[in-house]
Amino acid sequence: MLKIEQIDPRNKAHVRRFIRIHFKLYENCPQWVPPILSDCETQINPDKHPYYEHSEAAFFIATRDGEDVGRIAAHENRPFNKYHGTRKANFYLFDSIDDQEVADALLNRALEWAKARHLDTMVGPKGFAALDGYGILVEGFERRQMMNMMNYNYPYYPRLMERAGFSKEVDFVSCYLHKDTYKLDERIHRIAARVEQRGKLKVVRFRNKRHMLAYAKKLGEAYNKTFINNWEYYPFTEREVQFVVDNVMLVADHRLIKMITHNDEVVGFLLAFPDISRAMQRAKGHLFPFGLVDMLMELRRTDWVSMNGAGILPEFQGMGGNALMYAEMERTLNTENFKFVHAELTQVAETAVQMRRDLENLGGKPYKNHRVYRRAI
Repeated sequence: MLKIEQIDPRNKAHVRRFIRIHFKLYENCPQWVPPILSDCETQINPDKHPYYEHSEAAFFIATRDGEDVGRIAAHENRPFNKYHGTRKANFYLFDSIDDQEVADALLNRALEWAKARHLDTMVGPKGFAALDGYGILVEGFERRQMMNMMNYNYPYYPRLMERAGFSKEVDFVSCYLHKDTYKLDERIHRIAARVEQRGKLKVVRFRNKRHMLAYAKKLGEAYNKTFINNWEYYPFTEREVQFVVDNVMLVADHRLIKMITHNDEVVGFLLAFPDISRAMQRAKGHLFPFGLVDMLMELRRTDWVSMNGAGILPEFQGMGGNALMYAEMERTLNTENFKFVHAELTQVAETAVQMRRDLENLGGKPYKNHRVYRRAI
């Protein structure tokens, strides 16, 4: 018999069950990168994650004959709805065995939760923070996921969603880039040189991580202002900005964080991160006793980077800032002492037209696609 249970996110035993479903389902999947267990616990803890200071969520487990066979989170992002004038609910952390009855039961329970709050549309997967990753993978199943900046799922997930009555809301495409093909058009270099000569926009070249950390708050403020026209945007609280910045700085290499300033204020950025997916797979969710050390070593070993986050404040767009950032990144990645060979341009929404054009200019080739779904309630 199939049963749906709501868990208490403050009950440690409930939380462990909820997290364990994901680990058990994917433990033998070579493309899956296990999340850090402590991060999973924080993500659903209403006393620790800043999302719950303004919004609410509920967490459900599907059980059959005493075995946990699926899970889902339902939540309402109230600042998003207020900013956009909508009444949307979101689902996230959806996992299910390949069984339509299980998927339907979980999704219907999330819909019921949303309906009780007078919301009219369910959208997801969509998480609780900027770097949670969007959507269900619909193309690129043979590729390993990029750390936890995106989700990985089995090929049967899109079928479960469509048979449950969900349809496409928006796609997030990720592109592959090889070092040998990352050669900017000479026109881009000319634009970058002219912008730098004018002196109004400047590239910050970080000397070390401490120098980078001095700009962390300004980066967070710029991040919060840059994406106001994006599909997923809502105004972050100060603590949410700090939460994102703290997570970014954990895996940041100061050479790969590019910032554009105007009168010492950050007006643009390009964020790239060394890929520590292999070390995360070896850690299997555990930082201790050896996981953290292995991850720090992987930062130096890896020949992959993820470019995940680029933008210019709206009032500074069209002034050559993008050309300046990409030219600076090309110079960095082509230095002799840098091990970069492969890059992923991670999860760009199809609605981000300028960024999609930039991907083409960089030589990026689409190789993964994550789809966010919607259904009327």
